[in-house]
Amino acid sequence: MTAYETAVQRYFAAWNATSPEDLAKAVAAAFTEDATYTDPLADVSGHDGLVALIGGAHQQFPGFEFTPTGTPDGHHGLVRFSWDLVSTADGSAPAAGSDVITLDDDGRIRSVSGFLDRVPGA
Repeated sequence: MTAYETAVQRYFAAWNATSPEDLAKAVAAAFTEDATYTDPLADVSGHDGLVALIGGAHQQFPGFEFTPTGTPDGHHGLVRFSWDLVSTADGSAPAAGSDVITLDDDGRIRSVSGFLDRVPGA
């Protein structure tokens, strides 16, 4: 597994963590302490901001998980990948997006620039 694939795997582990303890640990493992996350609906920084953002997504979409689509592509500490938000009950995927992350020297995520490709009700 490449460093890019490992970073993306940790990213999804954070987004799919279900307990507050697991979420905090997964965010710390995946992101630098001063990491930023920006997409059309959010602009947060730091572990606390990321935990709150991810927790909010779980409240808005209970019973859903983020799944990667395709293979991550990277160069020079940049990685791009796509994802679907999938219902664990029926497999429906009301949301999808693409993200570009930058990595720190230790392979943790310094920043996320997210793009929403499909959103519910749009």
